[in-house]
Amino acid sequence: MSRSRTPLRRITALAAVSVLGLGLAACGGDPTEGEAAASDTIVVGSASFPEAQIIAEIYVQALDAEGIKVESKTGSGPRETYIPALTNGELDLVPEYSGNLLSYLDPEATATGPDEIVTALADAAPDGYEVLDPAPAEDKDSLNVTPEFAEANGLTTIADLSKVPGFSLGANPEFAERDYGIPGLESVYGLTGIEFVSIPDGGGPETLQSLLSGDIDVADIYSTTPSIVENDLVTLEDPENLIAAQNIIPLINSDKATDEVKEILNKVSAELTTEDLLDLNAQNQGPDKTAPKDLAKQWLTDKGFL
Repeated sequence: MSRSRTPLRRITALAAVSVLGLGLAACGGDPTEGEAAASDTIVVGSASFPEAQIIAEIYVQALDAEGIKVESKTGSGPRETYIPALTNGELDLVPEYSGNLLSYLDPEATATGPDEIVTALADAAPDGYEVLDPAPAEDKDSLNVTPEFAEANGLTTIADLSKVPGFSLGANPEFAERDYGIPGLESVYGLTGIEFVSIPDGGGPETLQSLLSGDIDVADIYSTTPSIVENDLVTLEDPENLIAAQNIIPLINSDKATDEVKEILNKVSAELTTEDLLDLNAQNQGPDKTAPKDLAKQWLTDKGFL
């Protein structure tokens, strides 16, 4: 569904009025004090899966280290939850994935290359919000099968799934409707009769176990998930570029995007690589289960930010 600019402006304006009203009531008639408290803190949110939370914590701690007032509200939910939270003023900054963000904001967008997507996002961003520099780090949805299933059916690309009529595919609920999900598999690759299995763990342990046990044939797993390598899964190639570039990119409230804030976040993005994401995810999902906050602190320390 396309999203017009006017409703977003209205939502933002209404949210601002509501927040101001609450501030006036809370501070007993001192509007200056209430507005200052609301305006000088950057509220950072994220999607609920660990990688997004780690990146958001990197933003939080990098800003805090430079004396920027910041509040962490990571794990805010899926894009369908945290984008409205941005436009109504509950959040100010989130780490995003460039291609998916563009598709969400402008369903008719056709850009797939990293530079094209960033250019398109400059126009597609909600009123009052902007994207900063993208990171080299990229994490895409990827369709994976077990090596046994790949060999038995001669699979190397997504197109090859046409050899497996009625195959089952496990993914987050949103995959059923997103352009790169079931609709794209049908329109771009001509795959029909897909049995979709909703598994709301972002390609995590439940999705992996469903694939390994044979409950599903194909699993949508983010490409920086350590389980792909650990289990020798076969990631199906995407020759038609159905899944667009997905560079990590900050989406921020323009009112909070001061030159200092931009400089901090752009420096973070410049240092963040795909290899970093794989390493951070492996530590988070490994035996030690290192928490996102601790991983963010270690990454920032290793990169010289702390």
